[in-house]
Amino acid sequence: MAKLVPALVSRLVIIIPYAWLLFFFLVPFFIVFRISLSQTAIAMPPYTPVFDLAEGLSGILASMRAFSADNYVWLTEDVLYFNAYVSSIVIATVSTFLTLLFGYPIAYGMAKAPGSMRPMLLMMVILPFWTSFLIRVYAWIAILKPEGLLNQFLLAIGIIDQPLIILNTNSAVYIGIVYSYLPFMVLPIYSALEKMDHSLIEAAQDLGCTPIKAFWRVTFPLSIPGVIAGCLLVFIPAVGEFVVPDLLGGSETLMIGKTLWNEFNSNRDWPVSSAVATILLLILVIPIVYFQNVQSRVDGEGR
Repeated sequence: MAKLVPALVSRLVIIIPYAWLLFFFLVPFFIVFRISLSQTAIAMPPYTPVFDLAEGLSGILASMRAFSADNYVWLTEDVLYFNAYVSSIVIATVSTFLTLLFGYPIAYGMAKAPGSMRPMLLMMVILPFWTSFLIRVYAWIAILKPEGLLNQFLLAIGIIDQPLIILNTNSAVYIGIVYSYLPFMVLPIYSALEKMDHSLIEAAQDLGCTPIKAFWRVTFPLSIPGVIAGCLLVFIPAVGEFVVPDLLGGSETLMIGKTLWNEFNSNRDWPVSSAVATILLLILVIPIVYFQNVQSRVDGEGR
């Protein structure tokens, strides 16, 4: 009996995350995938066929025979969706690179700071999460608009002669995404740098490496797991971002999140919007699988 209790506890610890994954990811995904195989209808819900559980298994099987892949064929025929996917990936990639460009020095400075200052610096990075994401994006409208704070400041110090047009452009989208997701880049990199054995830097310098060379030969390679984790935490939500491009982007800003919103709410075409969401999920699975493979190789080399 004494041996049975620890075994049950260990299995319970494993079951809880798998149950969470089942009910809050797999089940909703299969519901969305099932709707993507349906046809649009003027009804509630706005698609057919609808499972009728009252008819039992026979009713479910009869409904499944009416499933069709027409929505996926439609996505391949309309260039709008292809452009939206490509534009989303490009914007997310550039935003991830910019976030890494700004986030790595911040994380490096935090890791190099005295131990007594690190909690305060960490709190400053986390502090924006205490404010609503929507409010923070709206604040950028007041900053970036032609008569906003940024243009007023640049005009006051004489850098520009007329207001810059930043709002409703892709530049505003980049600024909004970088600002919003910067903590997701800083925290994993900081965690990797903080755990690093700094005696390795001293050993590299004793062997003749300059500080810059020691950084590229020792520090940066050891922080790669944190860099990869941070890039994924930024890239994955940025691809499907809706709020930032909708509020800060213009009419020419084409992202799959806005397209998905329009199909689901404006057009009320749930089957097509479900197909768009399913393909988006499959696209995002690729970097996740890549990260898992890299992490497995790193763990294997560590052993």
